[in-house]
Amino acid sequence: MARLHIETTINGEPAEFLCDPHETLLSALRNGLGLTGTKEGCSTGDCGACSVIVDGRLVPACLVLAPEAHPLQQKFLEHAALQCGVCTPGFIVAAAALLDAKPNPTEEETRFWLAGNLCRCTGYDKIIRAVLDTAAHIRESAV
Repeated sequence: MARLHIETTINGEPAEFLCDPHETLLSALRNGLGLTGTKEGCSTGDCGACSVIVDGRLVPACLVLAPEAHPLQQKFLEHAALQCGVCTPGFIVAAAALLDAKPNPTEEETRFWLAGNLCRCTGYDKIIRAVLDTAAHIRESAV
């Protein structure tokens, strides 16, 4: 099974790690990043020992998959905006930069911004939909 490259912000600092698609955020934080302050208690989301804040929400890290740590990566998965994975990290970084610079991009702005990234597998529509859906998700989460 291919490991996923995750780029996110943890405690205000950029972080990146590799994880299995079904690895919990708890495991990725402790084992992948060495952040042992997050503790494993019950592994069922009942005790609160592994609580973390993701996108402004308190969640049990034992029940959240690590790829969900960044909504952009989750949206790429939901929209099937990746296949072989060669171009995915570049698209994720470029899309994150776009959303940082322009939180509500149009489809045309998104296509222009990502024009320097090439994909040989998926076609670009799924990637564009994933980025625009992420922008909407971030706006809705901020409310």
